[in-house]
Amino acid sequence: MTRVLLTFLLIPSFTLAEDKPAAPATLPGKGLAQHDFFYAGEGKERRAYIVKKGEIVWSYDDPAGKGEISDAILLGNGNVLLAHQHAVKLISPEKKVLWNYDAPAGCEIHTAQAIGKDHVLFVQNGDPAIVKVVNITTGATKREFSIPAGNPKSVHGQFRHARLTAAGTLLVAHMDAGKISEYNAEGKEIWSLPAPKCWGVSELKNGHLLISGGNGAQEVTREGKIVWEFKREDAPDYALANFQLAWRLPNGNTIVNCWFNQWSGKLDPINAPVQALEVTPDNKIVWALRSWEKPDLGPSTTIQVLDEAAEPAENVHFGDIR
Repeated sequence: MTRVLLTFLLIPSFTLAEDKPAAPATLPGKGLAQHDFFYAGEGKERRAYIVKKGEIVWSYDDPAGKGEISDAILLGNGNVLLAHQHAVKLISPEKKVLWNYDAPAGCEIHTAQAIGKDHVLFVQNGDPAIVKVVNITTGATKREFSIPAGNPKSVHGQFRHARLTAAGTLLVAHMDAGKISEYNAEGKEIWSLPAPKCWGVSELKNGHLLISGGNGAQEVTREGKIVWEFKREDAPDYALANFQLAWRLPNGNTIVNCWFNQWSGKLDPINAPVQALEVTPDNKIVWALRSWEKPDLGPSTTIQVLDEAAEPAENVHFGDIR
């Protein structure tokens, strides 16, 4: 097993010189019209959008809530599952809250995934950190087990993303422990791989893993062999601060989300960074999304492309939970 996986993620965040453009004057692709997509991100406002044919056709705003949207999924029935640090909730297309779970005091929730129509799995940062599956119809806890955190006392930095696999296991990005772990439905760690500063992880159709965070994204085998990677240095004409999630498209391209931290700096609308890049397998940039004004999509954490009919996101299982 390789021990160099994701070491590039340790590179400090890029700092844009005041006289350097944040992106080329002409961006590749067709802007908002490049794809139909669902979009959300970690920002001071809890907002999510559906964009079709270059126009916002649905939006959600939660001014009364708390926290930041770290994970969001559009389900096959049109409902939206959101994890926003202090709660995880399911909302209807009419923006009615169908189910809500508030994080206990001293805990945070940054990732969640629906299982069928009745269950939601989420990772709860805390001391201890736990994986929990709840029946949203009855409110009963179907499964719960603790997982180790790098720093149990520093709750905010423990976990950001977890996803179920085709085999019904759970991949967890242990951000503060610097590794990817796979757990079975009984809570046993059955596999792990070093991944310093990992933010997100998902399983690709070929069984490889797409891991993202910090300075880029990588496709790796379960033995730790890097078969593709995209780093900040591959886009020298762009000011890219932090990568959060990455998504593989059916055409083989990869979308990486380029997050802007609203808490550490003020956005310059005249020289604003892009929110996402789509790159080919040979790292050619074919789409750069930048929409901070008319409309302002806000910071980018996740983009779920809706161009083609796809398996509903909730068609997954965790062991015998379906």
